Amino acid sequence: MSKTSHDFSVGDHVVYPAHGVGQVQGIEVQEVASLQLEVYVITFDHEKMTLRVPTAKARTAGLRALAETNVVTQALTTLKGRARVKRTMWSRRAQEYEAKINSGDLISIAEVVRDLHRAENQPEQSYSERQLYESALDRMAREVAAIERIDRDAAIGILNKSLVKAVAA
Repeated sequence: MSKTSHDFSVGDHVVYPAHGVGQVQGIEVQEVASLQLEVYVITFDHEKMTLRVPTAKARTAGLRALAETNVVTQALTTLKGRARVKRTMWSRRAQEYEAKINSGDLISIAEVVRDLHRAENQPEQSYSERQLYESALDRMAREVAAIERIDRDAAIGILNKSLVKAVAA
């Protein structure tokens, strides 16, 4: 890969698996251990965090562009599906949900939202279930918001419509 070609440009919205949607603020050359290293400078406003990812390692680190329309459609369809909750210990399921959220894969995140969603007439969630649900919903909403150029709350509205239809069916 040549020094002049980049997968992402300044201003692009990108998804980093462990942090969700961020925006490329710049491409800089930094000196690390007396080596010149070119990095993407990515800010995550919702976490008030800046991350520097080496441009040469961006793909292997899981950095990706926002999901394509067909992936978003598939994720929204996933929300409408029936919850698939394994009958394993909660701690094991929680680890699996956490891994799906941190995979950065929109469809995997949608599966977590679908599986942990509770309708008004369903039993209360435990604190840890609620935390994972909120984390997955937030991650999914931020990506949908960036793709659709709307705010996070409007994106949550779209996701909730899909979830409510699923429960009513």
